[in-house]
Amino acid sequence: MGSKTSERKASKGTVQIKTSNDRLQLVFSFGGKRHYLSTGFTDTKANRKLAEMRARQIELDILCNNFDPTLGKYKPQSEQIIITPSLTPVVKSYASLTDLWNSYAEYKRSGLSPSTLAKDYKKIYRCINVHLPVKTLDQAIAIRDWLIANKSPLSAKKILTQFSACCNWAVKSQLIDDNPFEDMASDIKLPRGDAEETDINPFSLEERDLIITAFKENRYYKYYAPLIEFLFITGCRPSEAVALQWKHIASDLTIIRFEQAVVVSQSGLTCKPGLKTQKKRIFPINNRLAGLLKSIQPVDVSGEAKVFPSPEGKWIDMHNLSGRAWKTVLETLDGVEYGKLYQTRHTFITMALKNGVDVKDVATVVGNSPEMIYRHYAGQSRELFLPEF
Repeated sequence: MGSKTSERKASKGTVQIKTSNDRLQLVFSFGGKRHYLSTGFTDTKANRKLAEMRARQIELDILCNNFDPTLGKYKPQSEQIIITPSLTPVVKSYASLTDLWNSYAEYKRSGLSPSTLAKDYKKIYRCINVHLPVKTLDQAIAIRDWLIANKSPLSAKKILTQFSACCNWAVKSQLIDDNPFEDMASDIKLPRGDAEETDINPFSLEERDLIITAFKENRYYKYYAPLIEFLFITGCRPSEAVALQWKHIASDLTIIRFEQAVVVSQSGLTCKPGLKTQKKRIFPINNRLAGLLKSIQPVDVSGEAKVFPSPEGKWIDMHNLSGRAWKTVLETLDGVEYGKLYQTRHTFITMALKNGVDVKDVATVVGNSPEMIYRHYAGQSRELFLPEF
């Protein structure tokens, strides 16, 4: 039987599905060579969906520089192939988690930020293809057990949540019958302090001032002293501080508009609009903060200029700063227990509450809900006094 071909060639990096000898075939170009890969599937509606999954996997691998030039990775192996009934018992094979995840990520791509693609897609792609000892849906329990044994509770919970979301999509797309990962993530209980927002161990005011002074006096890291002080006296998230530009600060130094954050993306550090829990928020500037901003504001500064640029004028890599400058400086301070850089935020919130700032007002200026402030800070930040009776 002859070959059915489309009227035009696929553009570079895309994969076409054709029919040749009543079998679905994938056609694409890579490295200047035209590839024709038979799937082994007959041309049915269900098998076309499987072929589309494999096509999306190839496209994603080309995009992410993970393409297998031997094509062995893309040849039929674990798909649920529909076989014409016969008198011989058929041994059912199971859908590949790799295939489902690649197709799901492609489906979600248009609505995902670059940082999500870099942090979530690549991390989970690597977990599936490099680390997991089994990769088919019939082994979901073994996958869960491996994640719990080899990942932190928070990481295991996040990955299982993503696997469940992927399989829910696959069920709706009629690629699989049910979701074997459903409710697995909810069974994992996180120990307190596993997330930055709830790992609360604030510094005292004395410790705060010691840290700020230590940065100012440090030979190698004094450049970052204004940023460290800013974090302590605003309680903003580090990603929000390094994303500030002078256009976000009122010319009369009365307010700051936090409305973007610097995150890690596929291309490196990227500044994206919006904050973790809201689009933007206003922060009032007090005398101390105004003095700090005046001390670092260049003459005739451009509104697009960064408030806290790296020494090279780029976005500051907070992960790198935390692992080097922050850790090094704190190690020089006797009597100050080490705390992560994010404790600057917890210190501000705790001190604001201790000094009588209303919970709702604190929540407004730091971008948390009042419920979270009550749950994680308010109980720790007030002493209980009972009147005589």
